Amino acid sequence: MRASETIRDAVARVAVLRQAARGAQPLLEATTAVKGFQARRFSGTYGDLLNSAEYGQAASFFLVELYSEKDYSLRDEQFARIAGALQRLFPHQVVETAVALAELHVLTEQLDHDMAQQWMRLAEPYIQPAKRYLLAWKAVGRESERTHQLTLVLQIGVELDHLTRTRGLRTTLKMMRRPARATGLGALQEFLEAGFDTFANMSGNGARAMEFLNTIRDREESLMAQLFAQDFDTGLQALTSHLLR
Repeated sequence: MRASETIRDAVARVAVLRQAARGAQPLLEATTAVKGFQARRFSGTYGDLLNSAEYGQAASFFLVELYSEKDYSLRDEQFARIAGALQRLFPHQVVETAVALAELHVLTEQLDHDMAQQWMRLAEPYIQPAKRYLLAWKAVGRESERTHQLTLVLQIGVELDHLTRTRGLRTTLKMMRRPARATGLGALQEFLEAGFDTFANMSGNGARAMEFLNTIRDREESLMAQLFAQDFDTGLQALTSHLLR
C-alpha cells in the first residue's frame, strides 16, 4: 500500500472509532478514562526520565504526542488532506515517519476503543482503577498487537533521531514553516519540528537517543509481560507500582 493510501486508511478508521465514541456518552467517558489512566501510568513509569535534564524533553514529547489524552483530530485532518502530495512536499525520511505515525495512531485508537468497551462492562462499585484497567487489558488480550504498537513507537523514535543527522533537513523544515501554515499544515509541521528538536537536543550524537529508546523498550516489555502473566496479582502489583513511582 502506498504512503498516501496507508495514511488515508488510518485516518478514516480513526474517524469511525471517534464517531462511535462521540455517539455514545458512556463509551466516550470510558475512552477518556482509559487514555487518562494510560497517561498517568506513563508518567509513573518514566517519572525519572521526565525529571531528567538529558531525557526530560524526549519523555515529555512521547507523553504528549503518543500517550496522552490529546485530541489529534486537527493533525489527522491535515494528514488526510495532503496524503496524496506527501511524497512531493516532504523529504522521503519524513514520509516514512508520517506513515509509521499513522499506523501507530490507528492501532492505538483501536486498542483504546476495545479497552473502553471492557472498561464499561467493569463498572462495579468501588473497583480500583488499576484493577479495572488490568481486567480490561486481559479481556482485550491481543498480545501481538501490543507488541507491534511498541515496535511502532520505537520505530518513530529511531526515525526522528535519524532525521536529526540528515544534512540540511532542519533548515528545510524551517523554510517549510510558512508555506505549511499557509496551506493548513501547521499541526503536522509543529509535530515534525518538535520531534526533530527533541532528539537533536540530546547529546552523544545518537547514543543518548538510543539509550532513551532502549529504556522505553525494556520497561514496556517488562510491564507487558507482567500484565499478560497468568497470575493476576502479579500484574496488578506491577501496574500499581508504575502508578506510584
